Amino acid sequence: MVSIGISGTLLIWLSLLLALCLQVMPLADVWLIWRPDWLGLMLIYWCVVMPQRVGVLHGFVLGLLLDLIEGSPLGQNALTLSLLAFLCALVYQRLRAYSLLQQALLVFMLLGIVQLIEQWLRTIVGPFSMHLAFLLPSLIGALLWPWLFTMFQMLRRRLGIF
Repeated sequence: MVSIGISGTLLIWLSLLLALCLQVMPLADVWLIWRPDWLGLMLIYWCVVMPQRVGVLHGFVLGLLLDLIEGSPLGQNALTLSLLAFLCALVYQRLRAYSLLQQALLVFMLLGIVQLIEQWLRTIVGPFSMHLAFLLPSLIGALLWPWLFTMFQMLRRRLGIF
């Protein structure tokens, strides 16, 4: 097991809480569809980089916090983020071996699966129309992935967190 110390744990939680803040930041209705899944992206990053430290429990706790903040049915986001962390635990070794472009495609697939399940859960809970625009945050997240991954890798190296 890798020891990352206080600064590593602090960086993980600060980045996840920042992603949670970006996820619930108020936007106009026309811009909501363009918001990337910040929390999903950060969860994927930490599950890939440090799978021994960040996993399904982190996804569940962050999902419950997101449920409480958004006022969505309790457990909906907890289920989807837990599933995302589980899927990342299944493919993290493969994702590490891929180039940034291939990683972005896999991130699009992971976020798309989670978005699909979230839309399906929304149709179960209440009236909701489904159209393919729900995949737009996944696409934007995949486009942001190379930049986000590179930025956090540089930050980790600068802070000496491996």
